[in-house]
Amino acid sequence: MATVTTPTREGILSSLVGSSRRRRKERVIHWVMGGAAGLSIIISVGIVLALLFRAVAFLSEVELGALWSGTWRPRQGEFDLVSLFLGSFVVTMIAMVVATPLGLGAAMYLSEYARPRARRILKPILETLAGIPSVVIGFFALTVVNPIVVQDLFGATSAFTMMAAGIGVAILTVPLIASVAEDAMFAVPGALREAAYGIGARRRTVTLQVVFPAAISGIVAALILGISRALGETMVVAIAAGAVGNASRTLNPLEPNQTLTAAIASLAIGSDQVKTRGSGLNAFEVLFLLGLILFVSTLALNVVSERFVRRVRRNF
Repeated sequence: MATVTTPTREGILSSLVGSSRRRRKERVIHWVMGGAAGLSIIISVGIVLALLFRAVAFLSEVELGALWSGTWRPRQGEFDLVSLFLGSFVVTMIAMVVATPLGLGAAMYLSEYARPRARRILKPILETLAGIPSVVIGFFALTVVNPIVVQDLFGATSAFTMMAAGIGVAILTVPLIASVAEDAMFAVPGALREAAYGIGARRRTVTLQVVFPAAISGIVAALILGISRALGETMVVAIAAGAVGNASRTLNPLEPNQTLTAAIASLAIGSDQVKTRGSGLNAFEVLFLLGLILFVSTLALNVVSERFVRRVRRNF
């Protein structure tokens, strides 16, 4: 009769821990991954400190009244930040007004109406729009959107307009909103849909009153990501809204203007040695202040998004 041996506690622990060779490999991987994470944090902190120190140095050299001069003309010593804020606001709002219904509509269709085969085909096609170079979209907005849509429909006279730039940015923002929102809606449990259909609800009612509220945290996150994408776009705005060195305080979308990112691109190209007229101040230094403002704005959007998602997130 065969004897049954009872495993000891030490044997069980040794089998769970594994061989020493395996443990060495795990330690190496642990340190490599930890080092990569630590290096990314160090780089991020270094970038922030570099922006902060150079921005403070610029503010200590410039008259604060120049930051509220009414116009953005850095080579003439006028650094009106409000002009850039207004330009960024107009372009971002136009982009979101266009991209939000299109992106959410595409997400609802792919999640609730499209057949599985159609979803597998259409979603990658939609996401390829995000891979189109922004300079191509900017040229499209300048040569097609502005003359056909903005000038013919709205009567704009300028070859560069913030509306054309906003529509171009919206084309790049739609795939991001649609993809993230569709993933959030598709993740809603099917039991909720089946329960609604079981009491006689129509598909439209299920989509708008069951699936949409259940996925609201992911949808809001998609919209905030879209705002960040629109706020950080450079080439489309620089091409379609006018790659000029000046900006003014205007909310008219039919006029050319600068945004924070476009102003950085316009001033940074070949201007590292440009001095403002009448002083020895280097206009290039204002770029660090603009970069810091963009960083803080994006960080604030991410914090707001994270807090909102945690507050309204639902567990199923």
